[in-house]
Order: sequence, then structure tokens, then C-alpha cells
Amino acid sequence: MKTSIIWFKTDLRLHDNETLIKAISQSDEIIPVYCFDDADFVITEFGFKKIGNFRAQFLLQSLIDLDKNLRAIGSGLMILKGKPEVEIPKIVHQYKATKVFSKKEVSYEENQTETKIREELFKLKCELKTFSTSTLYHAEDLPFSIKDIPDVFTNFRKKTEKDAFIRTSFDEPKELKSPEIEPLKLPTLEELGLNFEPIDSRAVLQFKGGETEAISRLNHYFFKTKCISEYKETRNGLVGADYSSKFSAWLALGCISPRFIYDELKKYESQFGANESTYWLVFELLWRDYFRFMMKKYNAKFFQQAGIQDKGIPVNKHNANQLQEWIDGETRVDFVDANMIELKLTGFMSNRGRQNVASYLCNDLKLDWRYGAAYFEEQLIDYDVCSNWGNWAYLAGVGNDPRGNRYFNIEKQASDYDKNKVYRNLWLKS
Repeated sequence: MKTSIIWFKTDLRLHDNETLIKAISQSDEIIPVYCFDDADFVITEFGFKKIGNFRAQFLLQSLIDLDKNLRAIGSGLMILKGKPEVEIPKIVHQYKATKVFSKKEVSYEENQTETKIREELFKLKCELKTFSTSTLYHAEDLPFSIKDIPDVFTNFRKKTEKDAFIRTSFDEPKELKSPEIEPLKLPTLEELGLNFEPIDSRAVLQFKGGETEAISRLNHYFFKTKCISEYKETRNGLVGADYSSKFSAWLALGCISPRFIYDELKKYESQFGANESTYWLVFELLWRDYFRFMMKKYNAKFFQQAGIQDKGIPVNKHNANQLQEWIDGETRVDFVDANMIELKLTGFMSNRGRQNVASYLCNDLKLDWRYGAAYFEEQLIDYDVCSNWGNWAYLAGVGNDPRGNRYFNIEKQASDYDKNKVYRNLWLKS
């Protein structure tokens, strides 16, 4: 009997999940597992946890939903906690599994973990099989090899749109054969060294994790409200749920796939018509792909101060007080402060806000941009390693921006995007 393990990571869904489909086709019996990696809950060199309270709450909700959906097709989710390179081989040994199926990683630390696991599984005569499940375009279908991907997004986009195609997404499985899996047993926030933190009532959205919620949000934004048809005009908004899709939180944990979004968008366009706004969502998904491919190309360089350009940038001596004032929304620059308070109390911030607060940290305070990226990593519900570090490097002038230093005139931005101070008044009132 061929027994396999499916190791879920940031692909917490049943639909369009190649890892799951391939595991089913090559196995008689499957054990789905998720491992809480101890390394995600320690303090990094920048003084922040990798996963903070809001991110952890969203993750726990997503795992509850995944377990529910797995049980509906005859399986369930087994939870492990520790070092994946220790815990996964234990389960392999216990069930005499011959294969472990998982999502392919591209960033530095995740790759290191994957290598360690591969080595441990080899000792157990068990194979690790990985699949790319995170992007709209599959890496193998790009019109260039990873090492030759253009360092300027526009060049990448034009050639990819012209010469590549988007693969058909996978249907979700109807059945999964597993041994009996005990009821879901998640660690508590306290066991993870965290606290429960409700999302502030002023938040743009009360984010809740899971595939079910992700698809519900998509149906709301596309078919119920048709907000997608005005996305390009509203995407720089700051207040309210529907100025942008908010799909990023579910995309980050893989509760929804880019290809599923694309398929649903095509259905929407055939019903209600395509326009610049519907295209713009695909454009944003392409940016997301791009940062993932860039991470694959440059790997650890994205986490170094000089970035992928090996460029020295003027940075002041680290000032912990200035950093803390930025975090707490006490810089006395009202647009920066409002955005930082929103992030602190909700785990979310608009794209417009992110660019402004990053520009302020890099260009006005002249602090090491990596502290900002590390704080976002802890705090953002929609944290995605490639997009977060890629965007921060971009704004710091050491990433993929061909123009170099990306300075924002924050007073002008505030008057352009928050003319009547609706946003600032919302977050700066005590």
C-alpha cells in the first residue's frame, strides 16, 4: 500500500492545488499535515517576531477551515509543532510513507528548510516531491529562464503577456483516502507565545482566514457588488472594504489561488464585460508573480541592505526611538501616523499607505529599510515573503525600480488621497 504525506504550507486550500491532485493520483492513502515551525515564532535580528498576533489568528482560522473541508472528503488535518525537518520525518517513519508532497519554495530560509527535510527523508528512503502552486503563470511557461528574467517589471510583463499562457486550474478532489485522523488539535495563541488581539472596529475588513471565506470574498467583490469593474479608479482608496479586492490576505496563505481568481474573473468578464479595471487585477497578480520569480533569481540578496543592486545607500545610525515612533504612529506626520496606527490595530494597511510609510522610513528617517520590512512581516495579515521584501527593496531603491530612489512627497500624497482628512480623522482620534 502506497502511503504519502501531504505537507501543507502556504497552500491551505483544496481547489487548484496540484500538490494535492498529484498526491492522490500516486498514493493509496494520504495523511495531510501542517507543521507550526518554531522558527516562525522567535524574535528576529531586527527585534520582531516573524508571525505576530493578527497573522497567527488568521492562520489558525485558515487551518480550522482546511480541516473542515478535508473532513468533508474523508480526511482531516494533522497538526505538528517543532522543526519541520524533525517532525515530518517522524510522521513518515510512523506511517511508513514513501513520498512527501509539498509546495515548492523559492525564498532563502524556506529553501534551507526544504533541503534539510529532503536530506532527512532520503535516509528514510522517502522522496520529497514539490510543485509550484503560488503563481498565475507557471515558471516553466515563462518566455525566459529564471536567471534571464528582466530586472524591470514592464519588460517582464509585456513579454510574458505576449508569449506565455496561463494553465488551466485543477478541480478540487471529491474524495481523499486517509487513515482515521484524530480531531484537529491546534496550538493556542498562548502556546505560540502570542495574545488574542481583536481587529479594531474601524478596520477596512474583519479578515477571517480560510478557503471558504476567500471564495465568499471573491463572490462579493465580483458578482454581488461588481466592484471589480471600478477597481482601477478606487484602488488608491483608504477607507472601507471595497476600494480594493483585499484578496491579498487569502493569497498569502494560499487559501485562494491566483489561477482560480483569474478563471472567475474571465467568467465575470463574459457576463458583465471586460474593462481596464478587470485587466488591472490581472496586472496586480502579475506583480505578485514577478516578485516570486525575482526571489527565485536573487534569493538571499533580497534580505541584504544593498539589495539586488548591491547598492550602498545612505543610512543613519540605527535609532530605536525613531523606529518606535514610526511603529506607534507618533512621527507627527499625520498621514504616516494614521497609516501606522491602522496597521498596529488591524494588521492591514492600504497599498497607498504602505508606499508612503515606507518612503518616510527610508527617505526621511533614513533608517535601514529592513527594519520596516521585518515589522511588516510580523504585523501584516497578508504578509507574503516575496511581495513584502520585494516591495520594500523597491521603495528603498535597492530592488527592481529602474528609477532608483522612490521618494514620496507625503504632504502632497495626503492632500491627493485624503483631501478631506476622512482617513486621518478616522485613525487619529483617540
